[in-house]
This record gives sequence, C-alpha cells and structure tokens, in this order.
Amino acid sequence: LIAWGFARVPLWDFIKYARSEFLLALGTASTEAVLPRIMTKLTKSGNPRSITGLVVPTGYSFNLDGAAIYLSISLLFLAQAFGIELSLGQQLAALGVLLLTSKGMAGVPGSSFLALSATATALGIFPVAGVALLLGADRLMDSMRVSVNLLGNCVATFIVSKWEGQLDYDQMRATFAAAASADEEESASVLQPA
Repeated sequence: LIAWGFARVPLWDFIKYARSEFLLALGTASTEAVLPRIMTKLTKSGNPRSITGLVVPTGYSFNLDGAAIYLSISLLFLAQAFGIELSLGQQLAALGVLLLTSKGMAGVPGSSFLALSATATALGIFPVAGVALLLGADRLMDSMRVSVNLLGNCVATFIVSKWEGQLDYDQMRATFAAAASADEEESASVLQPA
C-alpha cells in the first residue's frame, strides 16, 4: 500500500519486471544471491544509483520484514500449541524482542529458526524443544520469508527515492513497458507453431 499510495509505484509491474530475481531468491532461500541483479534492476527502474546503493545493502541487514513477521506468528503459534495464554504485555514484550532479534540476522537460510530458538529460551514462555514443531515447514517458510524481505527492500528503495524527490517516473514507466512488451513477444513466439 505504501509503495502504491506514497511513491505511486505499480508494484505488480515491478514484480513482473524483476521476477527472475524473485524466483532465484525463492529457489535459493537467500536474497544474497540476487543482490547485484536487484540493484541493477532498481537503478533501471528510475531509482538513483546512490539511493539504491545505500538502501538495498542496509535493508539486507536491517529490513527483514519477512523474518519479523514469521518470528512473531511462530511464537504465538507455539504458545497456543502448548496451551499457554499470553497476556497483551507478554505479547508486546515478545514482539519487541523478536523485532530486535530479526534486525541483525545473517543472510543464511534457516537463521530465523535459530533466532526463534534463542528467543524462546530467553523469554521462557514455552520449552525450547517445542520449536522443533516448526522444523518440517521451515524450509518452505524460509523461502517465503526471503521473498517478503526482498520485496520489502525494493519497496524501501522506491520510498526513499520518492521521499528524496529523485524517483524518475518516466524511466520507471519506460522500463516496465519495455519489459512487458518483451514478455508479450516471448509469449507470442512460444505460442506460434514452427
């Protein structure tokens, strides 16, 4: 909503434009694999190189939206699985710890699982062995966390560029239009008989 409402960026067009980077990040469960490619695409999308060069690498360390969401939901799920009622104060304290924990996580697949284990131990809300309940789904969830983290960093780049008044809308529209027409040509060539 912020990308569309504040920066007026057609986010779906950007996702289609950068789909190969999103698919690579999804497949590797790591945003590190696409760092140079996503920075190039953000620059071609009308963001200045200076803003892209600051926001994206910083976001890789501190803007881990997917991890923060996953950790919070997982903690509440595990508390419910163990039949533990958390007061609003406990939930807010856990949320604060999890937000801080997610900010410095390494770009290693599965690091959120370790952060959740450490947070469960520190808060003492439920037995840390209960985190193993999530182990089966963690690889799938890790891929989803990575996608949300990557999208969050891209949106942050557009927001900062707009905020600084340096987002080139003409270049953005031209880039997205060129990518869309290339996709249409590719689809048409695939559908035509040889």
